[in-house]
Amino acid sequence: QVQLVESGGGLVQAGDSLRLSCAASGRTFSMYAMGWFRQAPGKEREFVAETSWISNNKYYADSVKGRFTISRDNAENTVYLQMYSLKPEDTAVYYCAADTSNVLRFGIPGYWGQGTQVTVSS
Repeated sequence: QVQLVESGGGLVQAGDSLRLSCAASGRTFSMYAMGWFRQAPGKEREFVAETSWISNNKYYADSVKGRFTISRDNAENTVYLQMYSLKPEDTAVYYCAADTSNVLRFGIPGYWGQGTQVTVSS
């Protein structure tokens, strides 16, 4: 069906930057929304950012506004999450997500990647 593969996670210090990538393959023509969620240890999975493949409108969780930027590469069918000014509280497994709807943040996406670990040391 659809495969999502994340990359770019790692161990960084507070204030550093990372760029996560999510490459989509398979039956992707009907996936209008793509974005990112994260799950910290002992916490519930939370919405981070999303974009519409058609409109390129972008939405962010309040906790990352001004620090994270979501973008896309149409030719590569890839979505990125550029993270600046990382904080220890950003430490989590970051999951790429996609759905046939044009919105992710109000529901549960239908497709998920395996996740990539982001660890921010203080």
